[in-house]
Amino acid sequence: MIREKSFYKQFFIMCTVLVLQNVITLSVNLADNIMLGAYSEYALSGVAAVNQIQFIYQQLLLALGEGIVILGSQYFGKGEIEPMKKIAACAMHFALILCCILFFFMSLMPERILSFFTTEQSIISEGLSYTRIIRFTYLFFAVTQILLATLRSTGIVKISLLLSVAALIINCCINYTLIYGHFGAPKMGVRGAAIGTLTARIIELIILLFYIAKKEMPLRMKPRDYLQTDAQLRSDFVRVTWPMAVVQGLWGFNLAVQNAILGHMTARAIAANSASSTMYSIVKAMPVGACGTAAFFTARTVGEGDPEKLKALSRTMQLLFVLIGLAAGLALFLLRGPILSLYRLEPETMELTRKFTLILCVVAVTMSYQMPTNNGIIRGGGDTRFTMKLDLISIWCIVLPLSCLAAFVWKASPVAVICCLNADQVFKCVPAFLKVNYGNWAKKLTR
Repeated sequence: MIREKSFYKQFFIMCTVLVLQNVITLSVNLADNIMLGAYSEYALSGVAAVNQIQFIYQQLLLALGEGIVILGSQYFGKGEIEPMKKIAACAMHFALILCCILFFFMSLMPERILSFFTTEQSIISEGLSYTRIIRFTYLFFAVTQILLATLRSTGIVKISLLLSVAALIINCCINYTLIYGHFGAPKMGVRGAAIGTLTARIIELIILLFYIAKKEMPLRMKPRDYLQTDAQLRSDFVRVTWPMAVVQGLWGFNLAVQNAILGHMTARAIAANSASSTMYSIVKAMPVGACGTAAFFTARTVGEGDPEKLKALSRTMQLLFVLIGLAAGLALFLLRGPILSLYRLEPETMELTRKFTLILCVVAVTMSYQMPTNNGIIRGGGDTRFTMKLDLISIWCIVLPLSCLAAFVWKASPVAVICCLNADQVFKCVPAFLKVNYGNWAKKLTR
């Protein structure tokens, strides 16, 4: 165990900033959900369907960002800055390619894509109205996420919190004005929510570019740096990132399939899942913050080349993950009442939402150990393939087949289906514990 107080201070400062950033970022979606839920259940469900597509995109960008953090932090631990610039440029190129692909498909065949999640035409119609505007956010979001990941690879995280606060304030103000038509503005419904999100994304990027231009930092990137490339470093980046891209992309697709399963059961189930999963996403910010923090500390320690320090770091962080998990489960349990009171749902939908939320309280505890252990310590240590194999087996060979059987063959209740869909968050704790404590996962990736 690590005894130096400076480590705990650094860990919790970074973790707290990342947690708050995630909470505030997700609060943007929560604001959309609450305001649209009060406006119309069809509007809520339509936006939820569109956000499943965007979630896959966000997961792929997250993989690119994690590639920067894992590989870049090892170079940062060695004190080498130039390779970090070329790694960041490589990630930006891939992010822009992803942006163009998603924009093309969401412009060309949005109705066909949305019909995968629901067959109700009223929900699809609301989703199409939202898509026509929200697709323009893809570029701004991609550039912002890659720039933030580049800063995080050097330990700079506080700017992400500032951006999230700005986005929340802007989005809420515009939502309130345009969704309902306040202050003499037109009543735009889902289109008003999309305009709020687009405006927030544009201002986020402007603030971040201004910060990078004015702030002194270890890694200063100029526009021409993004035109550089290095074949060896690009190969290293792809080798590190592609297993994470598979995991994150399939994870996003997995959640989309989960919503499709619920969406083909009842409209009530998809609305209940949207409300409960939004609350769950807020407390999930705690293990997600721990995951990002663990990846940075682990990668930097691997780069420093101190095996004993790495072992102590791993054991200490696992204990912290357990404590974070207990806090996350308790927070969701205590917050469920006040947040659900903001929704205007039918009584049957509200009761289903409460049941879903209680299940997620338990899931939050186990997820808070396995996620940062797998994606923070093991993946941050350089073994990016273990989590890919674990997810392929647990999700695609167990969870989704079992859930489909429960929903469509056994005709189980939505509550039973939710249990099946989240079962992997429980049983992945065992392989995570065995791998991190008894397996070989520390790999030096630098040249």
